[in-house]
Amino acid sequence: MNANSRTAVKLLGVVAVMIGLTAAAVPAYNLFCRVTGFGGATVRNDVGSDIVTDELITIRFDANRAIGMPWEFRPAQQSMELRIGETGLAFYEAYNPTDHPIAGSAVFNVTPFITGGYFVKIDCFCFTEQVLMPGERVQMPVSFYVDPEILDDPEASLVPAITLSYTFHEIDIPEDYDLAALD
Repeated sequence: MNANSRTAVKLLGVVAVMIGLTAAAVPAYNLFCRVTGFGGATVRNDVGSDIVTDELITIRFDANRAIGMPWEFRPAQQSMELRIGETGLAFYEAYNPTDHPIAGSAVFNVTPFITGGYFVKIDCFCFTEQVLMPGERVQMPVSFYVDPEILDDPEASLVPAITLSYTFHEIDIPEDYDLAALD
């Protein structure tokens, strides 16, 4: 193999590695955000905290709709105060004012971003797609707690309030959704 052939093989190898790294970047970044809370990503757990402290924190609730999403969407309350480690239950309300079914999916984050790894969701409407029939109004719950380990973080422990924010996007009605059964 001459020098030009070896160079071409090396360059093809570099290109192949770059394509592989590019393909792995998004899943790796998503995993990193879920594990660390980076970028406001939250943690998920099946049960509440074993430890509840006397320290209080305010949780604020925010609701948004993506451009073109016709639903009305709002938090049922603007904020609540909880002890760190205490399980909170909040509700968001969605209403479909149209004359046809609409499916939606909620994306979320918490701010300040440094608190994302300490904000733990137990159950959330955002874990599944939502389908609202014409004129339907629903209350959608989210249960959560702030991990007591936040108190060991020199920066996050100084945060007096966390904002939980959702944005609903319209999606195609899932193929397995039985609209005929609801008529």
